Amino acid sequence: MKKFFLCLLLLSLNVNFAQGNVIKHKVAKGETITKIAQKYGVTASDIYKLNPDAQAGVSENTLLIIPGKSAVTSVKKKEAKTIKHTVAAKETLYSIAKEYNVAVADIETLNPEVKNGLSIGEVITIPSKGETSKPNVSKTDASKPAQQKLPVIHVVKPKETRYGIARQYGITIEELEKKNPEIVGKELPLGYTLIIKGERPKVTVPVIQPKQEENKPVIVITAPEGNGKVQEVYTVKSQETIYGLATQFGCTQEELIALNPELKDGVKDGMVIKIPAKKAVFAKKEYADLAKTFKKQETKKIALLLPFNIDKLDQDTINSTKSRLKKDKFLNMTLEFYSGALMAIDSINKMGGNIDVTILDSDETRSTSAVARLIKENSLKSFDAVIGPFYQNNVEKTAGLLETVPVISPLSKDYDKKYPNLFQATPSNDDVKNAMFDFMRSKGGNMLAIVDPKKQSVKQFIVDNHKDVQLVSFTDAGTLDAANLKSLLVAGKTNYVVMETEKTNLILSITTNLLALQKQFDIKLVILGENEALDFEEIQMSRLTKLKMHYPSQYRVNNSAGADRFENAYKRKNKVLPNQFATRGFDVTLDTMLRLQQEKPFAETCDETASEQIENRFNYVANHEGGYVNKGVYILYYDTDLTIKQAN
Repeated sequence: MKKFFLCLLLLSLNVNFAQGNVIKHKVAKGETITKIAQKYGVTASDIYKLNPDAQAGVSENTLLIIPGKSAVTSVKKKEAKTIKHTVAAKETLYSIAKEYNVAVADIETLNPEVKNGLSIGEVITIPSKGETSKPNVSKTDASKPAQQKLPVIHVVKPKETRYGIARQYGITIEELEKKNPEIVGKELPLGYTLIIKGERPKVTVPVIQPKQEENKPVIVITAPEGNGKVQEVYTVKSQETIYGLATQFGCTQEELIALNPELKDGVKDGMVIKIPAKKAVFAKKEYADLAKTFKKQETKKIALLLPFNIDKLDQDTINSTKSRLKKDKFLNMTLEFYSGALMAIDSINKMGGNIDVTILDSDETRSTSAVARLIKENSLKSFDAVIGPFYQNNVEKTAGLLETVPVISPLSKDYDKKYPNLFQATPSNDDVKNAMFDFMRSKGGNMLAIVDPKKQSVKQFIVDNHKDVQLVSFTDAGTLDAANLKSLLVAGKTNYVVMETEKTNLILSITTNLLALQKQFDIKLVILGENEALDFEEIQMSRLTKLKMHYPSQYRVNNSAGADRFENAYKRKNKVLPNQFATRGFDVTLDTMLRLQQEKPFAETCDETASEQIENRFNYVANHEGGYVNKGVYILYYDTDLTIKQAN
């Protein structure tokens, strides 16, 4: 009976697959559908179509029917599908084509009307990826009604205002209230659905949104009935980790696990997982020179809020002021940042930039009252960008009050409240550490970690975020287990050994063992941040250079001609060489002004372009909780010629 059924199935396949070849495959031990699909150059879905029972899993010796490549190609040509896309605010034909990885001409072929421009809420047809579809035009097509235009809606999120929403969609507050007369004279209720364009439908337009959390943006997708979705699928590649996937798709690890419970057991090559909506995906960006895409714009207004605390200086005598300048490190840091910012303003003026700069004393104490006063007195809501204040609570207050004006936090690493217009210019400590792990992983290295038993927080960080890192054990006496260390090293690979301790004796023990093992293995020492213990006389520099010690850093060593010109110009003007804070003031200010002199809006340049200035990188990535964080980190190492170099 089974043989008869198989004959019928094969006969059916020959008919349905247009004479395409089919293959019988017996499942071997340990094989999965993904691996089998890769073996025959087809997709898992191709196999499931012919073997529906396989979706529940396959066991050894199961007989599967595999379509030949020619058969799959034939079927796919017949099954070429199109996608419906609802045009959102600020979208262009080019950006939509880029999103779906198709040509603009293909979209125009399927939608001739788009040549006259796009309208918000318009539904257009997108060809499937890789297809250059041509519509079948017939007489009956002309009689069909035009595609329905869906209303553009907006669900009110925490802290949103009429002004902010209207500005987001390029309309006035009056236009917003005209579309939604029920909100006139009332506060916007959290979660309320506003009509931006079109009319409220007589039938409910499905709105799919994840559970709303405080201060967390809501992904809202409107679509015709039955076509809405909040996830797509992604096939995991070799060496990928749950941390890397979460970073790539702009979500937390917990959110990925909630969608894919199987990730609790680890990430495996070939896994097909659900991911957030496409607009949450962050593409990897190349670092570009913003000066090369400089476009002179209409006058842009920028404010620098710096904590000079002039009121305190006014109360001092000349002698006490001099004394304070010698002792007050915070004031000196402010003045150094300011001196670098002035150099940046001079540079943008020489380029022909059209920037109106206002410098204000933010008078920073732990109170935020001065910030509110400055914003009101100087009409900062009309500005195009604000740099500062320095204290995180003050910069968050500024972002909250300015609503839509980009606010750049120049120095703080502490991220607390998230605002959509807040740009954290300094990478967080965790992002700096994670960049080091990402680098090691990108090199295909074998990663080990030797963590001081007293550094439990570091150990937990590695266990939680980097499960592919092996932890070296310690003996009962609390010393390094040298035998365990050797057993974890791999010949033929670069072995990156992370060392986390400030104990001199343990540093000497670790480096002595690693230097001895270098005869058998390729070993590089790694630290995750600054370690003052390495400056002690007992730790010879030669130990670190022989092991080519790698570490992540917010700052780079720049010996370029451009860096020399900046240094010389700064010295001529200020009679001293620039320190780290002066260079930071230059880099943050120049990068902000250059982004204001691009063709696209500030936030859009941050989404699309990473940059680097004299010492700092600026790779702004949208935070899934709101605002932007800077992921721009350098990987440096000690070379054998006793210099610090940038790792590629």
